Amino acid sequence: MPEIFNISQTPITAHAFNADRSQLAVSLNSNDAQILTRSGSEWAPSEILAEHDKVITSIDWAPNSNQIVTASQDRNAYVWQQTPDPETGKIVWKPTLVLLRINRAATHVRWSPKEDKFAVASGARAIAICSFDPENNWWVSKHLKKPIRSTVLAVDWHPNNVLLAAGSADMKARVFSAYVKEIDERPAATVWGSKLPFNTICGEFASAAGGWVHSVGFSPSGDVLAFASHDSSISIAYPGGAIHNIRMPTLPLVTLTWTSEDTIIAAGHDCQPIVFSGSDAGWQEVGTLDNGSYGSGSKAGPGSVGRLKTGAFATFRDADSRGQTSSGTTDSKLSTIHQNTITSVRPYAGVPGQITQVSTTGVDGTLVIWDTASVSALTGRMAAMSV
Repeated sequence: MPEIFNISQTPITAHAFNADRSQLAVSLNSNDAQILTRSGSEWAPSEILAEHDKVITSIDWAPNSNQIVTASQDRNAYVWQQTPDPETGKIVWKPTLVLLRINRAATHVRWSPKEDKFAVASGARAIAICSFDPENNWWVSKHLKKPIRSTVLAVDWHPNNVLLAAGSADMKARVFSAYVKEIDERPAATVWGSKLPFNTICGEFASAAGGWVHSVGFSPSGDVLAFASHDSSISIAYPGGAIHNIRMPTLPLVTLTWTSEDTIIAAGHDCQPIVFSGSDAGWQEVGTLDNGSYGSGSKAGPGSVGRLKTGAFATFRDADSRGQTSSGTTDSKLSTIHQNTITSVRPYAGVPGQITQVSTTGVDGTLVIWDTASVSALTGRMAAMSV
């Protein structure tokens, strides 16, 4: 049974947990980040991180160094550390400036596996690779620019701390080298290449039907790349090999995470986490983590898919196909737990390659923690197959 928490009445733009999962950082579609502390079955606000001027678009919490990085539409990012207040002695979160040098909104941020740098995606057709400058006590950035042609929407680090995947609105997913000479040791050769100076393009993959690439993710080994696009497809790319594309009959996915080397969980506008499984021989959709019995709305009818079963949709469908209006009131609540778009899915429990639980947050202000083993078959339609 999933754990369900109603965090707020406003959309949750981004969320990130600390190492022991006792605290949660969220952006409630505002310019403040809230830190919530778990007490029993509730999440209570404990601190507010206030420094940004515009909506915070992304948050990431480094598990080992316990640093939080926030990125915002105000073109800034801040790294937050717990330090004693010089006046009161109380432990508070103190921001450190990041010199991003971008002239458009920051859209996504992720710490590298070793937590010595982080990547900030932006609308400036660039990705800022940020590292700490101890002399000046701030974070400085180098830009990955070529050949990005539009807003970068998502980034994800390779386990080797050097390669970076990026998905952008120019309908491409790319793998870059983010090798910073002063920080990184010379990386070992991978399937993505051996010579990796900064801004080397190690792979470029196009969205199947030309949709914005909303989310990217390396497999636990780093040898496979998955990306979800706005054309309602998810693609799994093997460098130098096959690219498996799964077209969905539903609304687009906007976020994904790998739970093992052969399993991906993705979610988006369809309000439920969908599970994909496969190998280099082929991939397919195997089910959903939400079996439809947890939600408060009416049950899905035959042929109904996620949001395509709401009362409003049924009313327009009947008017179009039969020339009649639906009689009586129809339930507009979905049968899924999330009642609106899922904006973020992240690993919650387990180790890379063996994730046992994932967490999702969405526009409905709800946090849900799911068991990755509880997969239900998708009823009412054929599962999508890779082509």
